[in-house]
Amino acid sequence: MLSNASSWLSGWGAPSQKEIAGVEFWHNAERSGWLTKQGDYVKTWRKRWFVLKQGKIFWFKSDVLTPETIPRGVIDVNKCLSIKGAEDTINKPFAFEISTHAESMFFIADTEKDKEDWINAVGRAIVKHSRSLLEHDHRDYTSM
Repeated sequence: MLSNASSWLSGWGAPSQKEIAGVEFWHNAERSGWLTKQGDYVKTWRKRWFVLKQGKIFWFKSDVLTPETIPRGVIDVNKCLSIKGAEDTINKPFAFEISTHAESMFFIADTEKDKEDWINAVGRAIVKHSRSLLEHDHRDYTSM
């Protein structure tokens, strides 16, 4: 299922300051690079610059980022259930899918290596975030 990413974002337009939450996406990214994604409203495929940092995946029209740059969108890794290859699902080479409880979003990398590198980086972020949630829950339960 191709998704409308609006439920991953806060309403219409750019992400809120809360979603950005002080993440300095313009430098020292865990992973960054060009990917193609389907538009949220007009269902054409477009190249976007993606940045993975501190449990969030941001995307932009350009790879020139400053503190004043406003992301076109953001995905919280803590809402992601899985990331996997999706060439067969959307019939495009180097495709992958990020899924939540509600929907899936598809991306296309330029090469097989880029696809695998994104899958590995986002997969690590999902695991890291789920571990931090479990550790946080554990501390809460033991302090009762």
